[in-house]
Amino acid sequence: MRHVVVEVLVLTFLVVLDMSYAFAPIVSYQWVVSYSQRSILGGNKQIIVINDMFPGPILNATANDIIIVNIFNNLNEPFLMTWNGLQLRKNSWQDGVRGTNCPILPGTNWTYSFQVKDQIGSYFYFPSLLLQKAAGGYGSIRINTPELVPVPFPTPDSEYDILVGDWFYADHTDMRASLDTGHSLPTPDGILINGRGPEETFFVFEPGKMYRLRISNVGLKTCLNFRIQDHDMLLVETEGTYVQKRAYSSLDIHVGQSYSVLVTAKTDPVGINRAYYILATARFTDYYLGGIALIRYPNSPLDPVGSVPLAPASWDYASSVEQAQSIRMDLNVGAARTNPQGSYHYGRIKVARTILLHNDVMLSSGRLRYTINGVSFVYPETPLKLVDHFQLNDTIIPNMFPNYPTNKTPSLGTSVVDIRYRDFVHIVFQNPLFELQSYHIDGYNFFVVGYGFGAWSESKRAGYNLVDAVSRSTVQVYPYSWAAILIAMDNQGMWNVRSQKAEQWYLGQELYMRVKGEEQEDPSNIPVRDENPIPDNVIRCGRVL
Repeated sequence: MRHVVVEVLVLTFLVVLDMSYAFAPIVSYQWVVSYSQRSILGGNKQIIVINDMFPGPILNATANDIIIVNIFNNLNEPFLMTWNGLQLRKNSWQDGVRGTNCPILPGTNWTYSFQVKDQIGSYFYFPSLLLQKAAGGYGSIRINTPELVPVPFPTPDSEYDILVGDWFYADHTDMRASLDTGHSLPTPDGILINGRGPEETFFVFEPGKMYRLRISNVGLKTCLNFRIQDHDMLLVETEGTYVQKRAYSSLDIHVGQSYSVLVTAKTDPVGINRAYYILATARFTDYYLGGIALIRYPNSPLDPVGSVPLAPASWDYASSVEQAQSIRMDLNVGAARTNPQGSYHYGRIKVARTILLHNDVMLSSGRLRYTINGVSFVYPETPLKLVDHFQLNDTIIPNMFPNYPTNKTPSLGTSVVDIRYRDFVHIVFQNPLFELQSYHIDGYNFFVVGYGFGAWSESKRAGYNLVDAVSRSTVQVYPYSWAAILIAMDNQGMWNVRSQKAEQWYLGQELYMRVKGEEQEDPSNIPVRDENPIPDNVIRCGRVL
């Protein structure tokens, strides 16, 4: 195994970047990715662990820290890790997806190096290749608020990270082979909470204390409703944005989304002598599927009593939309900086262009594929970021991908959208299908300004929230409906736009945004202030060796 000396890489990293990096604290991790046989939901399965842990270690840092993660791949197949929700400012070289990075080959290691510049919040990481997420390999990310920036709620007495997600007994290689032959993923076999089955995970509450729960849906396909028996949740943060505080008895958490809630422990004599259920149950399905964890107080019995808190009606989309629209940015508080979040008046900025992304399905050689604007994404042999850097111009075809859906026959293709650096862009996700969709954009947060049923049209702009829309990186799109976002393209690089649902993503429902400034087509013309240079330790593959 070839080893990378982290300190040397850090020194190189600091020398080539702006001076804000030079004084930033460094948080370093050494992660060994390997297989382990575990019994989960009563079935034995080979899963992916990190340092023998499932879920993996918490990546814990503070805004503006430099994060160094040296990953040793002890699997028998290539591996990449991606950082769901981290913006990786000016540094798509570290994004860890197939369009930006060559894989870490078996028996080798590679070191990620990036700064969490001007960002706080709750996120997660996961393997991005070969459906490996179905075998685990994921973990929580906490980015804490800088010391000099006030946090807009009392300091919690403790924090818990909660990863919920659907789970399959099948090996991820068998699931991948099934998708390759044109089959859909089956119904999940259960729901895990922190990698464990029903009532195998518990959290200790002390009477009267306040807890911050950082909750992420790390599953493959299932929207989950999260709730706690006899405890309300005060929502305070959504993927790096502090939101207007509001109490919820339950939260719909779509695939790839993250939330922070505050929960206050009970103080009354009866309340502190009980245990309580935490539930994560499937939404918008004809079948029941649920995960159960427990809250225990110091003197409570092991098992809860009383009724399990009810979930919303399975197909009640209206209440889910209403809840999504109720989550709004707190304009009066700072996040990673002291200036208020509301000081950025996104609703007053002129839109440079509109892009309408229409998801659908197609058959290719009789096999199921998923499309955006009639194109099902296929990868070239060389990552697009390397293709662009080394100007292998025959791979990325300008204007190949349409900004709007067309009537052309669906096809396979390598979809890249060219966007001018610092443009302000309006994107509409249109979902004409019965299945709920979930979209993510790497490298960015965006303002979710509108939802609506039916087809989007220009007239829908009149109903947009142009004042306090939540800023996040993953948005759900309900069946036969649309979601509209506004996004400031202020992060130069090659960035993945994808369905967060594993089957759709694996079978082509993605594209890349190539964000560049004027006269910067040649990488040698890109100043360091706009984008980090190619890393010294970059892995080469395909046509770049």
